[in-house]
Amino acid sequence: MRRETYPGTWEFRDRSAGDPGGFETVVVPHDAVLGTTRVDDVRQMASGYFPGGMWEYRTRLFAPPEWRDRHVVLEFEAVHRSAAVFVNGNLAARQRSGSTAVTVELDGLLRYGAENEITVEARADRDARWYTGGGIIRPVHLAVGPKVHVPLDGVVVTTPEHDAEAAVVQVLTTVRNLESGPVVRRLETMLLGPAGDVVGMDRTRVSLPADGSAEVSQRILVRSPQRWSVDTPDLYRARLQLMPQASGADGQTDVSEVGFGIRSLHLDAERGLRVNGQAVKLRGACVHADNGVIGAATFAAAEERRVAILKSSGFNAIRSAHQPMSTAMLDACDRLGMLVMDELTDVWTRAKSPQDGAEHFSEHWRSDLAAMVTKDRNHPSVIIYSIGNEIPEAATRSGNALTRDLAAATRALDPTRYVTAAVNGALFVMDGATELEPELLGDSSLDPVHEINRRTLSLEERMSALAVTDVVAELTEEAYGALDIAGMNYQDARYELDRTRYPNRVIVGSETFPTQIDRLWRLVTSNVHVIGDFTWTGWDYLGEPGLGRMHYQDDPPGNQALGGYPFLVSFAGDIDITGERRPASYYREIVYGLRAEPFIAVRRPHTRGRVMKAAPWSWTDSIPSWTWSDAGTAPLEVEVYSDAPEVELLFGDVSLGRQPTGSANRYRTVFSVPYRPGRLEAVAIRGGAPAERTAVHTAGERRRLALTAERPLVRADGRDMAFVVVELVDDDGVRATDSDVEVELTIDGPGALQGFGSAIPATEESFTDLRHRLYDGRALAVIRPSGKGRITVTAASAGLQAASVELEVG
Repeated sequence: MRRETYPGTWEFRDRSAGDPGGFETVVVPHDAVLGTTRVDDVRQMASGYFPGGMWEYRTRLFAPPEWRDRHVVLEFEAVHRSAAVFVNGNLAARQRSGSTAVTVELDGLLRYGAENEITVEARADRDARWYTGGGIIRPVHLAVGPKVHVPLDGVVVTTPEHDAEAAVVQVLTTVRNLESGPVVRRLETMLLGPAGDVVGMDRTRVSLPADGSAEVSQRILVRSPQRWSVDTPDLYRARLQLMPQASGADGQTDVSEVGFGIRSLHLDAERGLRVNGQAVKLRGACVHADNGVIGAATFAAAEERRVAILKSSGFNAIRSAHQPMSTAMLDACDRLGMLVMDELTDVWTRAKSPQDGAEHFSEHWRSDLAAMVTKDRNHPSVIIYSIGNEIPEAATRSGNALTRDLAAATRALDPTRYVTAAVNGALFVMDGATELEPELLGDSSLDPVHEINRRTLSLEERMSALAVTDVVAELTEEAYGALDIAGMNYQDARYELDRTRYPNRVIVGSETFPTQIDRLWRLVTSNVHVIGDFTWTGWDYLGEPGLGRMHYQDDPPGNQALGGYPFLVSFAGDIDITGERRPASYYREIVYGLRAEPFIAVRRPHTRGRVMKAAPWSWTDSIPSWTWSDAGTAPLEVEVYSDAPEVELLFGDVSLGRQPTGSANRYRTVFSVPYRPGRLEAVAIRGGAPAERTAVHTAGERRRLALTAERPLVRADGRDMAFVVVELVDDDGVRATDSDVEVELTIDGPGALQGFGSAIPATEESFTDLRHRLYDGRALAVIRPSGKGRITVTAASAGLQAASVELEVG
C-alpha cells in the first residue's frame, strides 16, 4: 500500500474552557497551541508560558461503494497528545503518546457510498519540559489498497553485503491476506538507482492462508553500487507490485514503494565509527521538534530547510531530542546527507513533568518502540537508536532490567543499527541512589527528582565532577553494559578515564555544553573510542525559556536559572528560531576545522564592563554588527574567532593591533574598540602574513525594508512553503541592527500566513499575527501556498516605504 496525503478538509475547535463554539477550517498539520494567549504562570514555564488545552478536529470522508472490497487505512503521524479517534461517533483508536502514529483501519467502520464523519480529540498540559504544541501536529495519510496487500511499513530493505563491485540488497516484505479464503500472488520487486534507472529485479510466488500473512525474502544483486554517505547521499528505491499469479486471474494489484541507501556501519573501541569503511566523527546537534515561528506543525519544507541550514553550518549529525524524528526530517536527512540518532523518549516510569505519561510507560513502550523503528529503519541516515534521555531510574535494579529489555527489543526490530541511551550520571545521585561528599554538590541538594530541569541547572558544571566518581561509574556500568554505545550527557570528564577502565566501551557525547566545544572536540578527535559530540543545542527552540540567556555577576538577587515571563525561547541554539546562525555557530565551524575566515562578533553596549557568570549553555550577548547608535563613548568589546595563530583588527585601513588566537587561545580574542561608524575588518595572520579576512560595516542613516524569498518558486502540493526574510537595511543592503521597527505584512494571492516572528528571546508577540517587531533588524515570515498563481508579500512600517516580494506557486 502507498500513503497519500489525506485529501479532506479539516475543521477545528478549542474545547479548553466553557462553550467551545463553532468549528473553523484549518490546515493540517496544525498546532493548536501556537495562537493561544500565553500566561504569566510559573507552572507553565517549561512550555514557554503557553497553557495546555483540549481540542477537537473533524473531517468528512466520502467512501465510494468499491471501497467495500478494499482495505482502507487512515494514519496520523502524530497527534499531541492523548489522542482519541472516532469514526461516525464510534471510538476507533487511542494513542497516549504525542509522537507515535495513530493508525486506524477503517474497514467495517465506514458507511460506503456516503460521507463519514471522523473526529479527533486531543489534550495536553504540562506534559513535557519544553514546548510541544498540541493537536494534529504531523501529516495525515490515507492508504487504499486491495484486501491482499503489503501493509504500511511492511517492507524492510537491508544491504548485508556490498563492495565497490556489487551489493546484495535484501528486501523482506510482509504480505497480508484479509480475504476469507487462501490466495496466491506474485510479488515483483524492482530496484531503481539514484538516476531512476532499473538496477535489479526479482519475482516470486506467494501463497497465503485465509486471513493470514507471510514474510517474503528477496536478495537482489546491484552492480557498481553508489553508496550512501554524508558526502554522497545517493538514494535507491524499491518498487513492489503484488499481483495475481496469472494474467486474467481474480485479484487487484497492490503497489508499494520505499527508499533506501546502500551503506555499511562498523563500530569498535579501537577504530571508532566507520561508514562504508571510512572513519566518521559525529559533529552533532541536538534538535527539538518545534520549528520556531510555525510552532510544532511539521511541514516537509520547514524540516528540509532546517537540515540544510544545520549541514551548511558544519553539522553532520542530528539527535532528535527527545522524541522520534518526523518522517519529513528523516527524508531530508536521507537526501542531504545527515546522520541521525533517533530518540524514543524523555521519560520512562518516573515523571519529569506532571502529565508526561510516565505512569503508562510500562504498558505502551513496546508498541511505541516498534512504531519508531518500523517507521524509520529504511532510512540510511538513521545509524543509532536512543532508547531514552536522562532517565533517573536507570541506575536502579528495575531500571537496569528495563534498559536491557528496551535494548533487546530494539535490536530484534532492527539488528543493523546501534543502540544507546543519553545518560546523565548526575541524575542518579540527585535521585538519592547514593551518597556523595558534600563538596561535590556545592549548594545543591540530593532530594528526589521532581523538577528535573531545576535540579540539572543547579548542578551545571558540577555534573563533570560527579561523573568521574567511582559511585557514578558503578551506577552506570550495568546500563552501559546493555548498550552498544555509551551515551554521555555532560560526562566528558569520563572520556579518557573510561578508555582504560572500560577498554571496549564506545562513547558518544550525547549532550554537551556549547561553550566548551573547543575542549570537547579535542577530546573527540584525540580519542578513537569517542565517536562524536552532540551540542545542546543546534537549533533554538520554544520553551525551556532562557536556558541560554546571559548571566552576569551583577544580576539581581534571586535570579532564576530559567527566564521569567515573557521569556519564550531557550536561547541556547547555535542557530536561532528563524534559521539565522548565531556567533556560536561560526565559532563551532572554526573549531571543527571547516572555516578558515575569521569571524567578528561585537558585544552589545549594555554588557560593557559586566562580568559573565559561568553559564555553560550561554554564549556572550554579541552579534556580527558594527551598527551601534547607543554605543556611547566607552569602547566596545569586539570578539574575533579564528584558527590562525593570530589576527589583526583594522578600522578602515588603520591597524588596531594583532592578538593571538588559534587553539592555544581557545580560537578567540577580544579587542577593546571605541565606536565610530565605518568598517571593522579582521585578518587571519598565518606565517606572519595576512590571509583570510572578514568585515562588518556600519549601516547608513537612510533605511529601508527589504524582503528576500529564500526560494521564490514554491509548489502547491501541501508540503511546500515560502520562507521570506524581512530586514531593515541601508542603501547598500547592510542590515541596521539598532532599530527594531514594528512591521505589518500583507499577503495577496493564493497564500496564507503560517508564521511570522523574530528570534527575540522574550516577547509577548504572537507568531500567528501579521504584525511583529524586528529583532536585530530581522524577522522571518513563512507563507503557505493555497493554490497555484502569484503571491505578493508586502511589509510596511511607520515612516518607511513599503517593500514587496513576489512568489510563484506552481
